[in-house]
Amino acid sequence: MLDIYRRAFIRRALQCSLTGWLGLSGAWTVPLSALPATASPSSARIALIIDDVGFSRRVIKPFLAIPVDLTFSILPHLQFSNLLAHEIHSHGFEILLHQPMEPFDPHVDPGPGAVYVRDRSERIEDMIANNIHAVPHTVGVNNHMGSRFTSSRREIQIALQAIKREGLFFIDSLTSHRSCAYLTARRINMTTGRRNAFLDNTRQPANILQRLYHLVDHALFTGAAIGIGHPFPETAMAIRQFCSEIQGTGVNIVPISRVLAPSASSFSQPSPAI
Repeated sequence: MLDIYRRAFIRRALQCSLTGWLGLSGAWTVPLSALPATASPSSARIALIIDDVGFSRRVIKPFLAIPVDLTFSILPHLQFSNLLAHEIHSHGFEILLHQPMEPFDPHVDPGPGAVYVRDRSERIEDMIANNIHAVPHTVGVNNHMGSRFTSSRREIQIALQAIKREGLFFIDSLTSHRSCAYLTARRINMTTGRRNAFLDNTRQPANILQRLYHLVDHALFTGAAIGIGHPFPETAMAIRQFCSEIQGTGVNIVPISRVLAPSASSFSQPSPAI
């Protein structure tokens, strides 16, 4: 974990949109490069996934206009799922299948294409394959809901093996601390990663920015970090501001596949959910 001094430095540097030397007091200045870290700023990568895509075209437009490499996770079999997959791909963004999985709450419907604990192996495999093919240009998968499903070793392994057979990677959204999806994927030698922060549990831009700053801390410490947000106008506003603040700092927003490269494997220990 970064010390309090380093956290304060990074946040103030970002908030002031500085690119070089920052005056921490009236008496002295310190360059960002002088602060010790596991990863240098030039190697710090952040992947931002926008979940729950497919319900509306309108809410996605502000995100498509942000000039950074966001990743979009599309729910299968919704009104705009197929159309948005093609549109987002045409803008050069990476796409994930946002695979619905069973939550702990039996009264919550995860949506079309969901897989459930106690499903037969064949049904899980067929559903996963069908959903992948229903979302064109998919490069990977992350779970939608799924607190119960990702906590079940048998069912999540079946799902992960089906995803691996399609040549895709898996991102554990970590909707439950009991999830064993990431470790199971590692065990079957699958390209994988896991979420470090949810951005917009509270839909105020200032709070979303704080979570983005936490991702910077994590990326500077380990090399990479993954944040998950949703297609809210407040999220788009905060990401746009954040992008302007990190210009020139060496911290980069990259497609999700760029944090799964072997050189970024150190990111695999997630920070606490925030």
